[in-house]
Amino acid sequence: MKQKIVIKVLNHSEKCQTMALKIAATMHGVNEVAIQGKEKDELVVIGDEVDSVKLVCCLRKKLRTSTILSVEEKKEEKKEEKKDEKKDEKIRSYYDHYPTYLTSEMAYDPCQPTCSIL
Repeated sequence: MKQKIVIKVLNHSEKCQTMALKIAATMHGVNEVAIQGKEKDELVVIGDEVDSVKLVCCLRKKLRTSTILSVEEKKEEKKEEKKDEKKDEKIRSYYDHYPTYLTSEMAYDPCQPTCSIL
């Protein structure tokens, strides 16, 4: 289930816009991030199972003000799904031969980006 979340963010400068984009891009499940609106004060986030409340909390920590304008479900086209399923099957069959390792999440902070090197 893809979601489209629109958040109003107070942008004073390009630095604020860049910071808002970075924070949104590091959240779990986010696929696309963009800024739109006449005054470029709306942050559009598209992704799978994105927690809008955590996203707004993280934005408020850095930018002080942010409010959710809308959260809606975005529908996908069926043609693209069929092509992706074939690719996923090939990748799954390749990685089925390798063991998976469990990692523990000790002090997980949803606002901080996760480290990819363990």
